[in-house]
Amino acid sequence: MVNFVPEDDEKWVGWLAHDKDAVGKLEFGRFEPKQWTEDDIELQVHYSGICASDLHMLRTGYGWSPVTHPVVVGHEIVGKVIRIGSNVSKAGIKIGAFAGVGAQSGSCLSCEQCTNDRHPYCDAGATSTYGAEYQDGSGKSAGGFAHHWRGPATFATPIEGIHPADAASMQCAGITVLSPLLQNDVKQGSNVGIVGIGGLGHFGIMFAHALGAEVTAISQTHSKEQDAKQMGATHFLATSDGEKAISAHRRSLDLIVCTVNDFEEGQLEGYLSLLKVHGRFMLVGVPDKPLNFLAFPLIANGISIGGSAIGSPKEIADMLELVRKHDIKTWKKIWPMEQVNEALLDMERGNARYRHVLKTKYAE
Repeated sequence: MVNFVPEDDEKWVGWLAHDKDAVGKLEFGRFEPKQWTEDDIELQVHYSGICASDLHMLRTGYGWSPVTHPVVVGHEIVGKVIRIGSNVSKAGIKIGAFAGVGAQSGSCLSCEQCTNDRHPYCDAGATSTYGAEYQDGSGKSAGGFAHHWRGPATFATPIEGIHPADAASMQCAGITVLSPLLQNDVKQGSNVGIVGIGGLGHFGIMFAHALGAEVTAISQTHSKEQDAKQMGATHFLATSDGEKAISAHRRSLDLIVCTVNDFEEGQLEGYLSLLKVHGRFMLVGVPDKPLNFLAFPLIANGISIGGSAIGSPKEIADMLELVRKHDIKTWKKIWPMEQVNEALLDMERGNARYRHVLKTKYAE
């Protein structure tokens, strides 16, 4: 256990989950940050986005990432830098400046993946921004539903020229959909489909459009059609319209980024039929159940299915440059952090259009 420095005791407070029934029942209290190292920075948290994975982790956790309690969640963090370790020389990280932190806050930094800007795929395993043990033995990570955050500067990105409330949700949701767009060289003339018009999907539409792609938004119903077109979609496909609607878009897309977490019977095959020859279907949503599909359509059309995990610090910096260039804004509702429990329940009910962002007492 890490011992508190007495004068810091009041600083390390946040909203803690004490068991798997904590959604809507987080309790304000003290927590232990990771032990300070000279590779770290500290942020005074101003905004912290709520991610669907926060709800999942609070409820059950993922099989590969069990939850240990108590835990402070939140991995879409933007705040002011208030402390910098002596080993930190990252450009833009300076006292009083804004910086953001996403879903990863640690890795080995020395493997083939880390040295080639593929930190989420670290051979030793990526350290999540909350509820995980840092590889250097400095303690357990704690997230952004708090007044302050401490962690390695490598995974903090300077926030300049973007409102911190907009930048918060981009630290996870934004980069999660931008990374596969960058991996697949989306550009002017690309035809991109975004499945699921939620928190991730709305960024997917805006980012693909900003990169020059012609975007097809794919959702169950027409309820979000006008929003999707305002975000930059040229076409809209509602799967509730049936097979005829799917057939009308057959072999029209170079790339599909799928943000949903489950598929109805036969739905995945329908999505795959939308791809051109040698097209790619990229998963960023995390289905709880195994995927069930026939191999022949993949072979007959030369298509592939892949996945993508968040993004590297470099990709996050590239994302913020794209956001500045195109003046992209998060569609969001801002909640006082004191109302975190109401905000979590509202998001779980599906009411977010399209992100919920918590605002601390420090935000202007």
